[in-house]
Amino acid sequence: MTANNPQNRYDYDVVVIGAGHAGTEAAAAAARLGAKTALLTTNLDTVGQMSCNPAIGGVAKGQIVREVDALGGLMGEAIDATGIQFRMLNRRKGPAMHSPRAQADKKAYQNFIKYRIETQDNLDLRQETVEDLITEPIADGQDRLANQRVVGVRVRGDAVYHAPTVILTTGTFLQAIMHTGKSQSAGGRAGEGTTAGLSGALNRMGFTLDRFKTGTPPRLNARTIDYSGLEEQPGDDDPQPFSYLNDAISSPQMACHIAHTNERVHDLIRANLDRAPMYSGQIDSRGPRYCPSIEDKVVRFADKSSHQLFLEPEGRQTCEVYVNGISTSLPRDVQDAMFRCIPGLEKAAIMRYGYAVEYDYCPPTQLWPHLESKSVSGLFFAGQINGTTGYEEAAGQGLIAGLNAARTAASQTPWVPSRQDAYIGVLVDDLVTSGTDEPYRMFTSRAEYRLLLRQDNADRRLTSQADELGLIDAARRERFHQKLAEIERGTELLKQAKFQPETGPTVRGDVYLRRPEVTWDVIAEQVPELASIGREAAEQCSIDIKYAGYIDRQQAEVHKQSRHAEKSIPVSFDYDKIGPLRNEAKEKLTKVRPLNLGQAKRISGITPADLALVLAHLENNSLSQTKSSEPDDNRASSDNESSRPTSSASDSL
Repeated sequence: MTANNPQNRYDYDVVVIGAGHAGTEAAAAAARLGAKTALLTTNLDTVGQMSCNPAIGGVAKGQIVREVDALGGLMGEAIDATGIQFRMLNRRKGPAMHSPRAQADKKAYQNFIKYRIETQDNLDLRQETVEDLITEPIADGQDRLANQRVVGVRVRGDAVYHAPTVILTTGTFLQAIMHTGKSQSAGGRAGEGTTAGLSGALNRMGFTLDRFKTGTPPRLNARTIDYSGLEEQPGDDDPQPFSYLNDAISSPQMACHIAHTNERVHDLIRANLDRAPMYSGQIDSRGPRYCPSIEDKVVRFADKSSHQLFLEPEGRQTCEVYVNGISTSLPRDVQDAMFRCIPGLEKAAIMRYGYAVEYDYCPPTQLWPHLESKSVSGLFFAGQINGTTGYEEAAGQGLIAGLNAARTAASQTPWVPSRQDAYIGVLVDDLVTSGTDEPYRMFTSRAEYRLLLRQDNADRRLTSQADELGLIDAARRERFHQKLAEIERGTELLKQAKFQPETGPTVRGDVYLRRPEVTWDVIAEQVPELASIGREAAEQCSIDIKYAGYIDRQQAEVHKQSRHAEKSIPVSFDYDKIGPLRNEAKEKLTKVRPLNLGQAKRISGITPADLALVLAHLENNSLSQTKSSEPDDNRASSDNESSRPTSSASDSL
């Protein structure tokens, strides 16, 4: 829809549509940068709501939360304040695999996020139903690819929010349909509606849309569960916080429990597969491979006689229990019957039935690495609309989109963390370079340099950059610099200390600490000055010393891989002019528009030979421009530069 001048007009720098995990992080980030920001949601009572599982973090996801926090985001502080059980996963493995996870009090978490949004400077939270996007054409030559720019949104009641940047964080609500057995209803979450109008607007603007599905399990009443025969799963004795602003978790923890399915349950599911929307043909969208429904588990793992179910309390002030591991869209009567077959749950009362949701998403190869649309200037996308799944992935994207929308509105260059800087960098690069044919979930295996991207050092990787960008406040800055000073002091104390091993000559403390059997506590017993070093700083000193060789080798590999990867490719680069380049390569490179050779290398189907041809063509063009002495050549060189500015961080993708 083109712009007009209605009476009810509100002017902003950034408008964010949707107040879930992506939308709240996006709006808060933009506002922290000083952008006048509006966050629009159809229901103020669902701001920051956990639509599915009542937990934050997990393998690789916990690393993302730590990165969001290191960049000044909300999620880490929220879960620290409202968590009811904290666990560090993979403690028996190396530090690169340690991943924090916490159960949340769902309502308390939601209220924490909402209050932080309500009290954030430069941010207005409004209950509005967005019905359309407003754009205007871009004159020829003003942008290499985009032929239109967003200028605002129209909401129900014929009011307009005018802004040069808009962020879509619509989650699972685009033309969403919920399924329970044969029953279908419009909506992206139980009790809520859908946003069909925005799908129409995106179609009208030329975006490609596709469909995914996700699901959620039933919720049970804790009073009707027999816990006596179930395995208890307690939290850690020394719960670790997510936020770098917190030293410890002091709130009491609640236990989770483990139950198991059995052959009776599996037989019941098999007997009713014809009534399951995923198997009856009612749903043909792709769901998350790594979080399958119980129907999928029974079919795909037919040799397994049992599957674990994790009973997770949803809060301190509620009896609702989330049954992790039994996501389903089977009919209600089958769901009732399933639980009657599970030991400990035979009398369990279902409070909310499970269901599946089909929804539209925008394949993310239509975006630049800073999450702005290639075809509509000023329009950003974050969260499940980009084909991801998970609160943490949404939060990471939201922060990047909010940051870059604010910088775009202020005519500043975008910023994106590189793959070697952050899991968020891996996430964004995977999405915009390769796309996804199933709901994307982060794993440590997706990161080439996971030894560098640990959950313990996210602040050392990102907080200095966040400070330069204006994302953090003075309190976080001061705390961060104090930690760096502690690490430096602790390292120096270790170097000065002398230890006499049982065998061999006297060695320095840092050399002694490299031994597998020697811990920080062992050394601290003999060096009283180390008692003043905080837990996090001590952990960093230990890891830096014990894993120095591995870390140095990985950093050398990063440097080696970056040599050609940093070679920039102009956005307007014409791949058709490279005669020997394969047609498939031309098509894929033109579609993705990689910003450098490193990103081009990660496009599926692009070969080393293709990259060699592109590099040779780039170098030939550069050589020709250097040799030419005509005055107009400076103009020609400028014309070959990207019209979408990039930062040095994104250039090293």
